[in-house]
Amino acid sequence: MDKTFNIYCDESCHLENDYKNFMFLGSVSCACPQIKRNCKRIDELKKEHNFYAEIKWTKVSHSKLRFYLDLVDYFFDTDLKFRAIGIDKSKINNADFAQTYDVFYYKMYYRLLHYKINPFYSYNVYLDIKDTLSAWKVRKLREILNIKSGVFRNVQNIRSHESLLMQLADFLMGAISYNINDSEHKNIAKMQIIEKIKRHAKMPDLGKTNYNDKLNLFFIELK
Repeated sequence: MDKTFNIYCDESCHLENDYKNFMFLGSVSCACPQIKRNCKRIDELKKEHNFYAEIKWTKVSHSKLRFYLDLVDYFFDTDLKFRAIGIDKSKINNADFAQTYDVFYYKMYYRLLHYKINPFYSYNVYLDIKDTLSAWKVRKLREILNIKSGVFRNVQNIRSHESLLMQLADFLMGAISYNINDSEHKNIAKMQIIEKIKRHAKMPDLGKTNYNDKLNLFFIELK
C-alpha cells in the first residue's frame, strides 16, 4: 500500500553552549490524508477559546491554559504521533569521533527519523526555519536520511506560522524539554499541562526512555 506521511520537526536546547543539560529533537507525524482534518479541528479549538496567536510552548500562560489542556486532549484522541530523542549534552564528545557539533546534530536527526520507517511508504520532513543556514542544513539532512532507505521524498524548511502541526510539535517538544531542563518549574500552567500529558500517556516520568507508540521518548546513551 502506498502511503505518505508528513513529519514536522522541532528542536529544543539544541545549541552547543546554551547552558541547558539536555538537547531534544522531536517530531509530530501525520498521514497526509488526515492533515486537513487535524488542522481544521485545531483551528476550531483556537476559535472556541478566542486564541489567535501562534501555538508555542514559550507563550503558555494561565490565561490560555484551558486551550492548551484541550489541545493535549485532542492530540491523544487522534492518530497523530509524537517522538522525541533526548541527549545529555555533558556526554557529547566530538573530539573522540573526529566530528563537528553539526555532524553530531545530523546523526541525532537520523536517529530521530529512522524509527519504524516503512520501506513501502513515503515521508515528507518539515523543519522550522531557525537561521540563515537552514536551507543548507536541510539539503545535508536529506542526503543523510536517504543513504539507506530513499523513502524521504522531501525535506524542507517552513516557517512555524505556516503549519499548525509544526506548532503542535513545538508545544509538545517544549513540554518535554521544560520538564527536564527547567528544574525549578516555576510556571504552574506549564506544570498542569505536563501532568495532563503524563496521565494521557500513562507515563509517570517524562525524563526516561518510554516506548509508548503515541508519545515515544528515547534518551540516547552516548559512549
